[in-house]
Amino acid sequence: MLKSKTFVKKTRSGGVLKIVREHYLRDDIWCGSEVCKECKDEAPVLQEHACIESNLCSYPHYLIPDTNVVLHQIDILEDPLIRNVIILQIVLQEVRHRSAPVYKRIKDAIHEKEKHFYTFTNEHHRETFIEREQGESANDRNDRAIRVAAKWYTDHLAKKTNGGSLKVVLLTDDRSNKEKAEQYGLIVYRCEEYIKSLIGNPELMDRLALKPDDQNEITGSKLLFPEHLPLSRIQSGIKNGMFLQGTFHANRDNYLEGKVFINREGEEINEVLLQGLQNLNRAVHQDVVAVELFPKEHWVAPSSVVLQDDSPNDEDAEEDETENKVNSSVLQPTGRVVGIIKRNWRPFCGMLSQSMIKEATRHLFTPADRRIPRIRIETRQAANLVGQRIMVAIDGWPKNSRYPNGHFVKNLGSAGDKETETEVLLLEHDVPHQPFSQAVLSFLPKMPWSITEEDLKVRADLRHLCVCSVDPPGCTDIDDTLHCRELENGNLEVGVHIADVSHFIRPGNALDQEAASRGTTVYLCGKRIDMVPELLSSNLCSLRSNVERLAFSCIWEMNHNAEILKAHFTKSIINSKASLTYAEAQMRIDDSTMKDDITKSLRGLNRLAKILKGRRIAKGALTLSSPEVRFHIDSETHDPIDLQSKELKETNSMVEEFMLLANISVAQKIYDEFSECALLRKHPSPPPSNYDILIKAAKSRDLNIHTDSAKALADSLNNATVENFPYFNTLLRILATRCMMQAVYFCSGMDSDFHHYGLASPIYTHFTSPIRRYADIIVHRLLAVAINADSTYPDLMDKHKQSALCNNLNYRHKMAQYAQRASVAFHTQLFFKNKGIINEEGFILFVRKNAIIILIPKFGLEGAVFFDNKDKPSPHLSFDSEIPGVSVPVPESEPEAKKPKLDC
Repeated sequence: MLKSKTFVKKTRSGGVLKIVREHYLRDDIWCGSEVCKECKDEAPVLQEHACIESNLCSYPHYLIPDTNVVLHQIDILEDPLIRNVIILQIVLQEVRHRSAPVYKRIKDAIHEKEKHFYTFTNEHHRETFIEREQGESANDRNDRAIRVAAKWYTDHLAKKTNGGSLKVVLLTDDRSNKEKAEQYGLIVYRCEEYIKSLIGNPELMDRLALKPDDQNEITGSKLLFPEHLPLSRIQSGIKNGMFLQGTFHANRDNYLEGKVFINREGEEINEVLLQGLQNLNRAVHQDVVAVELFPKEHWVAPSSVVLQDDSPNDEDAEEDETENKVNSSVLQPTGRVVGIIKRNWRPFCGMLSQSMIKEATRHLFTPADRRIPRIRIETRQAANLVGQRIMVAIDGWPKNSRYPNGHFVKNLGSAGDKETETEVLLLEHDVPHQPFSQAVLSFLPKMPWSITEEDLKVRADLRHLCVCSVDPPGCTDIDDTLHCRELENGNLEVGVHIADVSHFIRPGNALDQEAASRGTTVYLCGKRIDMVPELLSSNLCSLRSNVERLAFSCIWEMNHNAEILKAHFTKSIINSKASLTYAEAQMRIDDSTMKDDITKSLRGLNRLAKILKGRRIAKGALTLSSPEVRFHIDSETHDPIDLQSKELKETNSMVEEFMLLANISVAQKIYDEFSECALLRKHPSPPPSNYDILIKAAKSRDLNIHTDSAKALADSLNNATVENFPYFNTLLRILATRCMMQAVYFCSGMDSDFHHYGLASPIYTHFTSPIRRYADIIVHRLLAVAINADSTYPDLMDKHKQSALCNNLNYRHKMAQYAQRASVAFHTQLFFKNKGIINEEGFILFVRKNAIIILIPKFGLEGAVFFDNKDKPSPHLSFDSEIPGVSVPVPESEPEAKKPKLDC
């Protein structure tokens, strides 16, 4: 059956355009139930015996939730107890439009076979599709469509079971919708009353999201915050310049302070400082907000106080904001939040602070991330949740409540347990870590796999070359190998051979989409979260020794002064002659008795690398520093048994230099071929204000730091030495690292500034680690098209889609860095757990009004020593028991995920 609607539309040029919209209706759409023998055409989803013990519904029944129940009670719907649910097409469409995260979660539930969730396409069924009536709002029409579909199911199942006991229950929290459904003769309940009726599952009540009416009941009557302006006033205010739109970033060290980073280009003001609870006005970290700028005479400077929210947990105490004193010497644009444009809430991990009031059901939850405010929740299982890591979701933040209201989601396990804490840091940093789905795994090559005759025809056969890999101990995902040999003309041939991951991952399939979503492999202490399945990462793509592998080779002809005479790119086949650690490679180079081909190749590479590094530094490349440690893990308990600073060898630098050179060479090649859609990487130069802490630190020792250019900064750091204090230069380099901006991926057709500040290179990309970085896979595809080794596809040449991909990759890389650091911090805490008090050399990095920030280089530890009063510091350095985050800008020097490289 075809329904159509015709109307005319006036075009910009004044013409008239006739538009016909067709809507196809069918009568053969399956209901999805086991009991129906008439319309069944595939394996049933909804069970015949859909039994769940309930005081309200003592009969087998299917649930039909309306849109708001799915949006607000997704934590309930995800519970294993809730099964046999009909998700209507109209509900799914509305959820998709209103919340992408909830849409993904409900789709995951639909795909989970054990849940028995069925999607019914009511909008295309002849008996359930309805037209919108005159004067009827879109929302009212959709509610009516839900009632019509529920009525159809009720009648349909009654016929199939001869009036049997199988029923349909509609869940809605909308009073009007519920009343009209009852008039239809439907069984309908509010979500809360249905969940309360379930027998033997009281914990589900904790997972109920609070409705606005419920939130008002549990808060006081006193107004604590200004009213948020309606969206219409916010939009007009932004348009006429009265308000600014930006993303709110809470201060990790002071809960009464935050900044709003203005999103619009061309604004004179890039960030606005907020101080005090009323001016923060219920904004939560990462919310998109509207701010009103104060007059200049009311601008203030950032606070130098370290301040954490430790108010009583059982009352709405007003915060004393007079302690938040500021230094008036450096004023910043200051303002207040007038409204919320978009909430970016997610489930948060943390711990319950049990109320001191006996028999209380309302308690405060303290998130692991200090930038998130404490959350008030209702739970009857508080005694069991104390000492546990739990997840909580925010439901709302009324203007008369000191804290946002939320609900319990799930218990993750005991605090301090390695598995629990690892799960927490992965969730907190949004690291995808679920097992690869069967859809993804189906695109892996069938085993046994081998190189084919076709591969040999289209690739350079380099199996005779003496290539080898140099990696950290225990590395199984070997991305790169190198070789160096002398040519007959006296020049040198140097090759970097990279795993050809793009051969196995083809554009657009499920494997490719999953890798693009994950963006990067995440390396934790004793655990690796792969970007691609292990068959590829540790086997078929890993360039292990003595096996034939597919590679993408970048080969240069150089003179002995490391000057490139020719560059050549080719798909290849290699056979690595050795898989070495940095220490093993260094030993070969240093042992004068070793004369084999591998050692000769390493010595040649090492000599050229020193020249390349010297040339880079002369151009202004930065040599920065960050405290890094390495753990020795017990093979049985997997606990850290020793901890020491990482020692870098010449071979670390050797590998780094050739990876940098390959990345620069490939960047130039793909940009020359595809000037509008090359995926590149840049490192913006920091604004002058970023260097304030570095300049101040240097002046404390009568040293000058020049920051006019990367070269000036590099020279200043090289000259910044203090007699009898050799570590001072390292401290300055650590501070300089924190002054840097984030290095980011971008599409060449969407930007004009390509310069890489830290490497002093005019152009750069990532090519050398496709096993662990999706950006490198895209670069491989671009390079393959450039040398006619592969065909292109539309998304590869679409600069807008490339730019959107870069945004995701930048986010995933940043979160991976944070997760890696949090893992190191947690294992450091494990190491010190039973050590008692240790005497060790430390250095003061920063001085705050009520604390000093100290670095202990030997352990890579940084923490705050708080002052008990104005004159006396606490006797010991203590570190928070929360999952640590990062309180400084992410430096350009990317952390060691596999190899310690500056930006590889």
